Amino acid sequence: MQLRPLLAKFDGLAAYLQSPLLLVIRLYWGIAFAQTGWGKLMNLDRTTEFFTSLHLPMPRLNAIAAGSTECFGGVLLALGLFARPAAVPLVFTMLVAYATADREALLGIFSAPDKFLGADPFLFLFAALIVLAFGPGKLSLDALLFKKPASGA
Repeated sequence: MQLRPLLAKFDGLAAYLQSPLLLVIRLYWGIAFAQTGWGKLMNLDRTTEFFTSLHLPMPRLNAIAAGSTECFGGVLLALGLFARPAAVPLVFTMLVAYATADREALLGIFSAPDKFLGADPFLFLFAALIVLAFGPGKLSLDALLFKKPASGA
């Protein structure tokens, strides 16, 4: 019995998990992004105060930008609509969150990886990077609306 055909069959079966897994990641983290962003926008004064304490320039404008990016980007991520483009500003926002609110965790990425992996932005960043790299999957509005035409003669 040859190993190559068995591995090919296993790979084919495992590939069926890709779109459902991407759907779960998009729904869970997209909704979490949207809720977090909505919370920032609905508590703008408190968010502005927090951003001020981080010494961010134009803290109110940055609070609006971060909240809007998370809220609307999260909705797009959950729906799988323009998911890859929506993931880009979400990744950027999480990198800024690391650099400002969790700087110690960011600086410890190699010396204290548990601190980096346990920081609040990590799973949000990871989910957005997964969608950016792999796309939203077949169970998404992107797949439904922008389906590539079948090639053939």
